[in-house]
Amino acid sequence: MTARTSKTKTMDFNSIAEVEDKYQVATYKKMPIAIERGEGSWVWTSEGTKYLDLYGGHAVCATGHSHPNVVKRISEQAQRVIFYSNLVYSQIRAEASQQLVSIAPAGLTQAFFCNSGTEANENAMRMARMTTGREKIVTFTGGFHGRTADAISATFLGKYRDLGKPNVPGHVAAEFGDIESVRKVIDADTAAVMLEPIQSMAGVCEAEPEFFIELRRLCDGNGALLIFDEVQTGIGRVGEWFFAGSSFAGGVVPDIVTLAKSLGSGVPVGACLVNARVAGHIKLNDLGTTFGGGMLAMAAVLGTLEAIESDRMIENASMIESRIRTGLTGVPGVRSIKGKGCLLGIEFEENCSPVHERLLEAGIITGTSSDPKVLRLLPPLNTRLEEIDLFIERLAH
Repeated sequence: MTARTSKTKTMDFNSIAEVEDKYQVATYKKMPIAIERGEGSWVWTSEGTKYLDLYGGHAVCATGHSHPNVVKRISEQAQRVIFYSNLVYSQIRAEASQQLVSIAPAGLTQAFFCNSGTEANENAMRMARMTTGREKIVTFTGGFHGRTADAISATFLGKYRDLGKPNVPGHVAAEFGDIESVRKVIDADTAAVMLEPIQSMAGVCEAEPEFFIELRRLCDGNGALLIFDEVQTGIGRVGEWFFAGSSFAGGVVPDIVTLAKSLGSGVPVGACLVNARVAGHIKLNDLGTTFGGGMLAMAAVLGTLEAIESDRMIENASMIESRIRTGLTGVPGVRSIKGKGCLLGIEFEENCSPVHERLLEAGIITGTSSDPKVLRLLPPLNTRLEEIDLFIERLAH
């Protein structure tokens, strides 16, 4: 039987918005644009308008839009076989697993693949409970870990936790960056302490390296695991492959690192990287996922890691940060620049919503945060410095 093909009819923006609003359950407040294609750090709308994308689909498009190597890997895999579950072995999964573990901080030796960041965090907490035989999880005010039951119960940011009620029991919060607040809640019942090493949605909040060093000591002293939620900070975004093990973390390596977003350049995929202690407590059938580790996702992971390395994107992320910090020094209304690499928060003296809207009108996509004064930048790691200069020029004027 021959498949029937048809050309998609081009719709104008108003028609797209009308149909989508009619048939899709409401989620986010959307920008008044419909993106139809992308290349590098640029996207084009249904109306043909070109935008510089410094938001990257919320920290997802690490390699830019439709990077040739990622497209090639996905296309080649799709022509072989699109999917079979991880009940069978797969060469592309073997290659992606090996490549991911090879760039991981020392001691993180095995990967578990799933479909998203919230799933990665759910499984990380589950593995911590399996490893320790305990239930309590300590997280932090301002942290965001996802919207599924356990992950949203671990989220102490704004209204999100309330949206997940009834919450999963066993979650308590400490104050991010305040080690004394952790001492008050960690005990012999604690399975793990989990945190975003940079709290992105909270307004790009950071902690000193000494905080992570003391946190590692506290966890070790109480027999608890340490989990870094690197769904946003991981895969090169902070100017290092991972926040874990970097100088930003004081060299601290957690027991589990969770990943998603940038990992597949836009193809849904999540992962947990674990050490031998954790892996040793996981038995057959303890964990499972139908789509996790699927061939197409693994092709996207491999293509992403190859592209970041071959194009020297990690070094470029650090140069982007430096260019922005230098370029915005002395700009009226800008109070500070927070974050690392391509996860930056521009703190303004006033509410930044008008700036966000003005930039969109000027053809630049940025993001906001739960802090009304912080504008977030989550650009592709291969954004060119001249494109950053364009952003600085349009922001300053």
